[in-house]
Amino acid sequence: MKIRMNAVIILLTGILLLNQTFCQPVPLKIGISKASPNYITWLKRSDPSIQTVDLYTLSVSSAVQQLSHCSGLLLTGGEDVWPGRYGKEYDTLRCTEMNPHRDSLDMALIEKALAMKMPVVGICRGHQILNVYLGGTLIIDIPKDFGAQIIHQCDDYLHCFHRVSITNASMLGNICRCDSAQVTTNHHQAVDHLSPFLIANAASEDRLIEGIEWRDPAGKSFLLGVQWHPERMDPSNPLSGKIADEFIKQSSDFSLNR
Repeated sequence: MKIRMNAVIILLTGILLLNQTFCQPVPLKIGISKASPNYITWLKRSDPSIQTVDLYTLSVSSAVQQLSHCSGLLLTGGEDVWPGRYGKEYDTLRCTEMNPHRDSLDMALIEKALAMKMPVVGICRGHQILNVYLGGTLIIDIPKDFGAQIIHQCDDYLHCFHRVSITNASMLGNICRCDSAQVTTNHHQAVDHLSPFLIANAASEDRLIEGIEWRDPAGKSFLLGVQWHPERMDPSNPLSGKIADEFIKQSSDFSLNR
């Protein structure tokens, strides 16, 4: 009788441990086109349990495969997008650093994410390449081609700020719940002709496009591009922490419904 009772206890303990294992929430996994501590910290402030994957360290095909196991895509800042991607190859010499691998990687990741209807956030270069992927173009050099009314890039990029205005009726307006805010900026290129699939949801005082989202979001991924650097800003700024929170929420919803 004692042996039988011990066997029952062991069996019940095993079942309990098995249930606990299967009931453990699976951490969200976010793919990052090129990771850095700032981006990871920015996301983890919203959810410390998330896992991140630096897709830049992989071949394009391996990165796309890895993204299929993620619940969100963060396209980060970096080098200029090659102008040949948007019909201005004649202007290549006016660019600064470029990275052909990064262009190919980002384009493939965007294609995969949109096909999966996965949430996507683009920051700085990420914002720009979303517009390019969807058929838009870029300003090659803001001071020369657009004007220098607002300083968008400084030598001391950590202390370069300007104000942006938010379109209240936009998705971004619903997320941040503000009309305007000060942002950290560091870019010499920007959206020129906007993709026909997108609308501008934020602009600087010189009318430069600072944010983008779907024109018609029905049946599509959550998608948001911002020209500023929310990962370098105080999380209490409505154009920083609230964006990360919404991205994590949308990624969590995607994970539950996939």
